[in-house]
Amino acid sequence: MNILELNQVSKKFGQHCALDRVSFTVPRGSIFGLLGPNGAGKTTTLRIINQIIAPDEGEVFFEGHKLCPDDVAKMGYLPEERGLYKKMGVGEQALYLAQLKGLSRSEALKKLKFWFEKLEIAGWWDKKVEQLSKGMAQKVQFVTTVVHDPALLIFDEPFSGFDPINALMLKNEILELKNNGATIIFSTHNMNSVEELCDSIALINRSKVILDGDVDVIKQRYKKHIFELVFSGSEERFRGSLNPSFFELISLKPQQSMFRAMVKMKGKPVDNELLKSVIDEVHVISFREILPGMDEIFIEVVKGI
Repeated sequence: MNILELNQVSKKFGQHCALDRVSFTVPRGSIFGLLGPNGAGKTTTLRIINQIIAPDEGEVFFEGHKLCPDDVAKMGYLPEERGLYKKMGVGEQALYLAQLKGLSRSEALKKLKFWFEKLEIAGWWDKKVEQLSKGMAQKVQFVTTVVHDPALLIFDEPFSGFDPINALMLKNEILELKNNGATIIFSTHNMNSVEELCDSIALINRSKVILDGDVDVIKQRYKKHIFELVFSGSEERFRGSLNPSFFELISLKPQQSMFRAMVKMKGKPVDNELLKSVIDEVHVISFREILPGMDEIFIEVVKGI
């Protein structure tokens, strides 16, 4: 079952069309990436899901019913522009925000203590928000986003401002939240994060969805039929085994006692045609197809519009 569905959602601000009949679905229990260049409509989409603004046209469905005000309590939203009160105490503010999400004071204290210790910020409970570094403040706001165990978590550029160690910690927390049953939408420009985390994506460009679906299926759709082959033996015999009508040798580099070749197959590959061509001529050590990264696909699709 899909936890969220957008159906032909449109939004204008004056003469500017921010969203033009946007449709996509988010499967329950998955990590969904909302991608696109700056100004594409990602943040507008997230604000509509959170009911901060309303669409001009189209419908949003949550857990099988039309989105309603009560659904906000089942969501957690971490916007790109952080919103903590700088003069307020860290613990005091976290407790206030947790209670706004429907937790009792005692339940909020218990859950906040757990998260503060887990993210190694317990010592900052009595500090002012203005005393925190950007990364520390983001950790606090992350906690206030997840503390009420929402069914749907929405993160807008969640890794911005984090050093590599804390970014890795946050990625691990996101994966653990998914394993515990949460569904996660996150918007990011970091394609490495998409590769590592996302099960499916929607790519928005110029207010429209131009690509969506399962990440592995998309990578298969955009592959270039390029293979990496590592072998030992005669370079001449390897070259001679490649029929130029079927194979294009892109590169061939020696590596100690081995060679690493990149070969493109002309036309659609049939079974292990390349492997069959070279197996009797050289000793094959490894063989794999090179699939495009999401950054390559992103650039290709956006520039192709």
